[in-house]
Order: sequence, then structure tokens, then C-alpha cells
Amino acid sequence: MNVRSKRTEPRGALRAVAALAAPVLVMAGCGTGGGAAGPGDGEGIITVWAHQGQDREVAALQNAVDAFGSAHPGVTVELTFIPEADYATTIATTSPEELPDVLEFDGPTMASLVYNGKLSPIDDFVSEEVVTNATESILSQGTLDGSLYGLGMFDSGLGVYGNAALLDAAGISYPEGLEDAWTAEEFTNALADLAAEDGDGRVLDVKQNYGFGSGSEWTTYAFSPVVWSAGGSLIERDSADGALNGPAVVEALSLVQEWAAYTDANTDDNAFVSGDVALSLVGHWEYPNYSEALGRGLVVLPLPDFGNGVKTGQGSWAWGVSGTSENGSAAGSFIDFLMADEQVAALTAANGAPPGTKSAVEASDLYGPGGDLELFATQLARTCGAGPVDTDCVSVPRPVTAGYPVITRQFADAFTTIWDGGDVARALDHAVTAIDTDFADNDSFTIS
Repeated sequence: MNVRSKRTEPRGALRAVAALAAPVLVMAGCGTGGGAAGPGDGEGIITVWAHQGQDREVAALQNAVDAFGSAHPGVTVELTFIPEADYATTIATTSPEELPDVLEFDGPTMASLVYNGKLSPIDDFVSEEVVTNATESILSQGTLDGSLYGLGMFDSGLGVYGNAALLDAAGISYPEGLEDAWTAEEFTNALADLAAEDGDGRVLDVKQNYGFGSGSEWTTYAFSPVVWSAGGSLIERDSADGALNGPAVVEALSLVQEWAAYTDANTDDNAFVSGDVALSLVGHWEYPNYSEALGRGLVVLPLPDFGNGVKTGQGSWAWGVSGTSENGSAAGSFIDFLMADEQVAALTAANGAPPGTKSAVEASDLYGPGGDLELFATQLARTCGAGPVDTDCVSVPRPVTAGYPVITRQFADAFTTIWDGGDVARALDHAVTAIDTDFADNDSFTIS
């Protein structure tokens, strides 16, 4: 069997939240643009780097690589697992010439990799059938300036999990889906009503234990939907001014600031499963734990609407071809194989994420019609993509720009200041100044 694999040793405990890998660093100046992989003859050795996530994920990917080797005897796969905590830094500090033929990358880091010449377009290397079957949210995550650079086997999403018994005991009526989602004011009022029936008044979990502030991608992923739902944006036409600090965003985040008084710090990551809180704002990955703890008493709800419709994040790990690979055809056939329903179903069964193909979503007991997490699939099917973030779309990709690292860092800093009671407008203005200065200093991260 033509498969060789190895793992680097993990350094400390890894958090299995695949959507939230740390942003890749970008170099100042004008980017060289994506490389252009050579096609090769479709055979030979291809090197592959993957993040080392949960043991179940590692096993599922290893099984997929083994199956590919059996089906493609002319291609030898050399697979290396790199600890998730080190992965983004490893990619960032490796020169384009030293990257493997195929690499995994976290969705919002794609533009940075293209900017630094580390990714090649894959339009000519993957099959039209595979691209057509990919979900719209996966395609929007992997596309830059009309070229496809990545395909993900799975996606991500946000929601509010509720403890039906605690909600009912407080007389709280809750949404059945997107159509009757709570408004932001209704959600805040529900927190107050729940707190009145609770001993310590702490009735909400927003996973503060994941970390807030600089370097916390969770902060941006969890709370940028508030900005979009208020009609704002993290950045618009290479400027955050007026998009991130507009009056509607200031008003929305001022309301969110009130949630802090109702929030359990959740230092033991046990607030929701123990019944200490009635509501938990988090992603799809907590469903297995929450479902096991509450059973049919678990309800899955959309985030509240701040006026521009319910919004949620999207995007997770994807596969791409390095800009210096000389084996693009073989690399593309490997990505095609990974995107087949059998492989997608096995991996998403291991990590609980929304499948990255339309057919796998339809066949999923969890995300398909009538499944417990159908809401997440519905949200992703209504992606805003590269279009306007209006009331009709729901899932929004994080900005596809090589300047994303400074955007997420500044937003996370501003949000932490707001959460801690700081002046909302001043915190946002400070973030806007830093973002716009960085974009001006780097020619808006133009890819030449």
C-alpha cells in the first residue's frame, strides 16, 4: 500500500474546535500572489500536511489516505500530522518552496497564504463534479478573485443551545427556527427573566473559557455575527471606518455589553451540562456533549436578530495545493477522493461538523431534513458568500483578505474592552484606526 505517514508530537493539550485555528501571520508589503502548481503526470509521490486534531479525526483521515493508496496504486502519499496548536505557525514560517504538495489550512487564513505565494488555484486539478457537489458555503470560503484555492470536507456554524426545562420553568417562549428568531431585545429580556429565577443570576454561557482578547479567534467568530446582524461589517472596501464603528453596530454591541452581567465565566467548561445556565452560545462541536447531558431536553436555536436578519459564522479547515507543487494533478485527485461522500461522512461522524458536500448533508441523520442540527445546515445553505450581507442570507464568511489577522486581532481586543464595561464607540474607533492604518501601510494587501 503506497502510504507513508508520521506524526509530530503534540505540545500540551489541544482544543478540538476545528473552526478556530489561529490566524496566519502575513508579511508586510505587496504580496507576490498565489503560486501556480505544475500538473505533473498524475502519479508519483505527493506530500501532505494535516492538522492533528481529535484522535477520531486523525483515525478517519488516516483511513481515507489508506483507501486512496489502495485505489490509486500509482500515487504514494507521504502524510505528516502537525499538532493543531502549532499548525498555523508552522505554515506561516515555512517558505513556499518547503511546503508539501497538499496542505490543510483554516478558512480565514487562505488569503494570507495566497498573498504569500503559498497556495495555487486548484480549478484545473479538481473535478467539476466535486466542485458542483460542494456546498455554497464551502465554495465561498475557498474562492478568491474568481479562483478556487481550497475545498473543505466540513464546515462550522453557531447557534444558541437551550435547556428546555429551565426555559419552561421561567416561562420563556423560544424560537422554533430562523423565521421566529428572537430579536436582540427579546433575547436580552429572556436573560433577565431567567436571571430572576436563578440563584446567582448567571444564566448564559458564551465560552469565555475559550479565551477573549488578542489571539482569540473565538472572540471574532462568536461575536462578529452581531456586527453583520446589525447591518455593519468588519471591513468594507478595504476600510473598517463606517463599517465596524457605525451607529447601528455601536448600539448592538452596547446591548451585548449588558449580557456580561448574566454570563457564567464557565471556567470548568461545565456550566451548561451541569444545569447552571439555561443558554449557551457556541458552535456545532458542543452538540455531542450537550445532547448526552440533556437528551430530548436540549433545544437548538438561532442567534438573535439585531435588525439585519440572523447571522452566523462559517468556515473551517480546507484542503489546497501549494503554489510550488509539481504534482498538481495527483494532488487534485487526492482532494477529489477526500471530498467523496464516504470520506466526508466518516470524518464528520468523527468530529460532528456539518458536511462540506450537498449530498452528504442530505444523507446526514444529524444535519439532513429533520435532524437535530438541521438548523446549522439551513444557515450554511443560505450563505452570504461574497455578496451583500442582507436580510436574506445567514452565514457570513470571515473577510477574505490577507489583512484578516489584524482585523481579527483588533476586533477581539475591542470586544474584550466592551465586554469588560469600556466605552463602546471609543473601543470600536480604536480598532478602526488600527485596521485602516495597517491596510494603508500594506497597500490594502493587494495581491499582484
